[in-house]
Amino acid sequence: MTAATHETAQSESTTLRTRLYGECDPMNYEALLTDAEQGELLKLRAFLETDAKPLLADYWERGEFPAQLIKPMAALDLITPASLTVGGAKPRSLYEGFRNFELARTDASLATYYNGQSGLFRTTVLRGGSEDQAKAWLPLIDSFEMTGVFALTEPEHGSDIAGGLVTSARRNGNNWVINGQKRWIGNAVFADYLAVLARDVADSQIKAFLVKTDAPGVTMKNIGGKMSLRMVQNSDISLDNVEVTEEFRLARINSFADVADLLRSMRSGVAWFAAGVQAGAYEAALKYAGEREQFGRPISGFQMVQDKLVGMLGNTIASLGMVVRLSQQQDEGVYRDQDSAMAKAWTCSRMRETVASAREIAGGNGILLSNDVGRFFADAEAIYTYEGTKEINTLVVGRAITGRSAFTK
Repeated sequence: MTAATHETAQSESTTLRTRLYGECDPMNYEALLTDAEQGELLKLRAFLETDAKPLLADYWERGEFPAQLIKPMAALDLITPASLTVGGAKPRSLYEGFRNFELARTDASLATYYNGQSGLFRTTVLRGGSEDQAKAWLPLIDSFEMTGVFALTEPEHGSDIAGGLVTSARRNGNNWVINGQKRWIGNAVFADYLAVLARDVADSQIKAFLVKTDAPGVTMKNIGGKMSLRMVQNSDISLDNVEVTEEFRLARINSFADVADLLRSMRSGVAWFAAGVQAGAYEAALKYAGEREQFGRPISGFQMVQDKLVGMLGNTIASLGMVVRLSQQQDEGVYRDQDSAMAKAWTCSRMRETVASAREIAGGNGILLSNDVGRFFADAEAIYTYEGTKEINTLVVGRAITGRSAFTK
């Protein structure tokens, strides 16, 4: 087969496939997915449309997570699906990115919950655990038989956590005794384990431990009064002389440099969220503009509305292009701090612009949950901040391109 014939056949195959993102992906980045990968995403789409979407407005307003979705989401087997792991293969970062995109396009809280397990907790065990630990626990994590969350942030330390982390771990024979507090730990109430980052009092280095959420000395309090990601159950967590055996210390995390290795790959997931939220907001605004009439015709025919829609679509396409390329690099084994930091900072800035335009297009009705745009507008604010603020990620990129660190001591 000649190169031209191959390209024609590939093009014909692509046009025969169901387009998942026809409205928000006119450049067809999804064509980079295999048929098997798209099949898994179609399975997720069906679940989100049928089971999840009807619940979102009600639970968002109540500030509760629809716990009845947890088991069905786990049963989808989307972390290491059989179709993508034939012969010991591993799912591609590109597939994982589009999985986050699909979730966030529907709801940022659902995406945050699922990625807490499939991204943050799994990455912590995969990259931070020994070979034996990863071998024992990853299959349980993938099946949701072992659930967990990532516990790094503290009440007084977020952006300065590298040097400011105060949660302590003290070795006592074969056990460790952990004391401290964690804050903003999403959906810990649904988890079996907390992946707690603590400072070893012996050498002042950061270590990681899997702490049972029901262990003596662990207390959790829900953080209420939120205007963003209202369905996510964020917790303040206290650890008072909590004992953990050495077998539950993640063997490959022995400094903050090791933690930074985790964050490097975690940030890419949040950048995919930002792209997905933009897609959801754009689709909701486009639908509203086609249905809403003023001055005797749909507002989608007004020049200023079209200008906003075009800007939103441009932001979404550009963000999607950036995260697609980031995932392709990761599939090639290239993980650089500046790449994930740039993607997180830039896509989240575009996300803010996009959801604001969606809110403007819907006018006064934009604050109603029934139109979706208000939910995307509010939830974008949390995504803009977590996994590193724009300022912190900008300094990471700035250090890489100039060779000079502008971080304060």
